[in-house]
Amino acid sequence: MQAAKVLMVGAGGIGCELLKTLALSGFTDIHIIDLDTIEVSNLNRQFLFRQSHVGQSKAKVARDAVLKFRPNINITPYHANVKDSNFNVEFFKQFNVVLNGLDNLDARRHVNRLCLAAEVPLVESGTTGFLGQVTVHVKGKTECYECQPKPVPKSYPVCTITSTPSKFVHCIVWAKDLLFAKLFGDKNQDNDLNVRSKDDSNSKTDVFERSVDEDLSQYAQRIYDHVFGYNIETALANEETWKNRRKPCPIYVKDALPEDAVQLNGSSKDHKNEEHEPSAMVSLGLRNPQEIWSLADNSRVFLEALKLFFEKREKEIGNLIFDKDDQLAVEFVTAAANIRASSFGIPLHSLFEAKGVAGNIVHAVATTNAIIAGLIVIEAIKVLKGDYQNYRMMYCLEHPTRKMLLMPVEPFEPNESCYTPLVLEVNTKTTKLREVIEKVIKSKLGMNLPLVMVGASLVFEDGEGLEPDEAANYALNLEKVLAELPAPVVNDTKLTVEDFQQELKCSINIKHRDEFDEEKEPDGMVLAGWSGPVDKQVTSNGNKRSVPSSSSADDVNSTAEDVSLKPGMKRKLNEILESHENSDTLQNKSDVGSSSAQLVEDDDDDLVMLDEDPKQGKKKRLQ
Repeated sequence: MQAAKVLMVGAGGIGCELLKTLALSGFTDIHIIDLDTIEVSNLNRQFLFRQSHVGQSKAKVARDAVLKFRPNINITPYHANVKDSNFNVEFFKQFNVVLNGLDNLDARRHVNRLCLAAEVPLVESGTTGFLGQVTVHVKGKTECYECQPKPVPKSYPVCTITSTPSKFVHCIVWAKDLLFAKLFGDKNQDNDLNVRSKDDSNSKTDVFERSVDEDLSQYAQRIYDHVFGYNIETALANEETWKNRRKPCPIYVKDALPEDAVQLNGSSKDHKNEEHEPSAMVSLGLRNPQEIWSLADNSRVFLEALKLFFEKREKEIGNLIFDKDDQLAVEFVTAAANIRASSFGIPLHSLFEAKGVAGNIVHAVATTNAIIAGLIVIEAIKVLKGDYQNYRMMYCLEHPTRKMLLMPVEPFEPNESCYTPLVLEVNTKTTKLREVIEKVIKSKLGMNLPLVMVGASLVFEDGEGLEPDEAANYALNLEKVLAELPAPVVNDTKLTVEDFQQELKCSINIKHRDEFDEEKEPDGMVLAGWSGPVDKQVTSNGNKRSVPSSSSADDVNSTAEDVSLKPGMKRKLNEILESHENSDTLQNKSDVGSSSAQLVEDDDDDLVMLDEDPKQGKKKRLQ
């Protein structure tokens, strides 16, 4: 341990515990990469940080905190993004083991690929509430992080969000991704909200635009009446939609609030708080975030929050993106979602609950982070000793299974189909190269700086060091449809896609297809033959909920699903390695049984895959 050089990626909930445990276990050369700065919400579990550290680099503060009780060890912090070009394969090669405490799937895949290219062992981890896991990934000996499908953000049909919501999460998605974005975000971004007013439905005027001399209170009421009143009436006009559904009720300001309450909204001097960030709750004297507001209170919060954005944060309007740590944004989205829920007969939720749905939050348990950090160090020591026989995927459970709260599962061999040739069904006559790069190559394949070739012709390259004329030429190609590229991409064309930073290369076979189902295939293209993300749901602290995304999170009443693998598809690692060492013929093990993939969210509210379900009875535990 004293001779080992360790790289930690992430200095958050798991990272703080991990750095402390590494230091106390005898590791003396530790490097930490973390892009984030410390926020107030981190302080309840990221124990190396204090109130005075808010706004400072997590990596640097964590280093300083640990050096106070372990001054003789070397800790090197990097306040940077692990995807930066200087953290390349050569950088990773200097380490004996890499330990992940990351908070998003994209960064995990990136680190996994760098570790594979550098041939450095990776110990992956994640927690959510009382659940957690640690997995070991060693090139050629175990499966890599991407050998099994990973979750993709759950999405909802546009028509459900805009017209027929049936769950509170649908109202949250509408309030966050449509209404909030329309009022305060990028004005040029596509938006499915109806922008035509009741008074002039044939006009091209956007009802959300505020005239220079328009009174702010009148503007707020006009927006309220438009989205919760007129738009609902418009939807009711289509009787076919409501034959087998409960009809919504239009809500206007005059229905929700008495006229005098509208005039006095937020005007109480007792609740003014000019010293802190603007808050509709403070202005209105609402103090309990776990209280479920009435329709009247939600209406007051909606109107007040909208006014405060224009009064106190006008310079930000046009560039705002919803942030779960933005109090005023959470208040606005909670109120808007609840008013819409009231209209559609959906139970209302408290701000505390709504924030959890909108921000995809499963509240962290510090003890789980500590347990997982300890297990990471145990597996890291095994890796450094080369003790592959005893590598374990470790699962921390909420309830005992076979009298155990910590469940060990043996790792498995690499998945031979992990990087097989891919097939992309796409309309080559209408789809632009930009769409393929953004929706498939970057989003699904997780490449950071891709290079795209058609045969021997280079049609796109991303990254630093490009000549101005090259960059301009590639920018032009991005806006061309596939069939009109300098090297045309048509049916049966083979694309070669490569990311030099990740040292990853794969082939994509193009299959032309004229039409796609807008609801089932919203990307307008389908990627096949890739063990990539799958839509999943998650069991968290006894409740089942859908995998959330930047645009969605499901409620706790959803039904969990499993991704099953074929029996006999995997074999135990020690059997594989022993048979290689003894030059024996490998025998397929059909008694492994179906392997079910379980999903958890990590302590910073993002996703991570449990590669096996520790509760599967057919899994054999090592004695």
